[in-house]
Amino acid sequence: MQPVLAAWLALSLLAGTGAQDMCGEPSTRSVSAPQLSPEERLSPHMPESLRCDACHAIAFQIEEQLRRAEGKVGRKALSESDYVEVLERSCSQGWESYGVQELDGEKRLAGPGLPRQEPMTVMVTGGPWPGRLSKMCHGYVGEQGEAQIYGAHRRGPAALRELLCHGDKGPCAGGKAGGPSPPKALQNEL
Repeated sequence: MQPVLAAWLALSLLAGTGAQDMCGEPSTRSVSAPQLSPEERLSPHMPESLRCDACHAIAFQIEEQLRRAEGKVGRKALSESDYVEVLERSCSQGWESYGVQELDGEKRLAGPGLPRQEPMTVMVTGGPWPGRLSKMCHGYVGEQGEAQIYGAHRRGPAALRELLCHGDKGPCAGGKAGGPSPPKALQNEL
């Protein structure tokens, strides 16, 4: 229901702009929702092509939650029990403000902490995206460990993004930000 409502709202706003071309005639623009593949619609996992964007969204949310928690306690460093709780809360949040947009035929994740996208596009939110982001976030915490993630946060946002997204196994390693990584060379190649 939310994706349909978002598309309807965007199209309604576009139709009601009253834009006119140079001759005084009303101009029209067509904006359509991204065409999602079966994997993008149905898989419980984040599609490979969106994992780098998803990682940056997760790093942004973790950074924001930890920064707010440090501000509330009035001291710079959180206790282990505090940062473990904040990380759990970060990963379990709703993630409803994230969705997919299509720009020039390329699908990109959009939402807080990600680069601004084209204003004349439709963003599909809800559906599988919140669950996928939460699952990835919990995976990062389990794989890296709370202490390592908090240590990276203490070194700054770039260190946290590097740890989660750009390391050897990170979803942004070796490729352009947001895009799929190039295929890895086979070990048996000469």
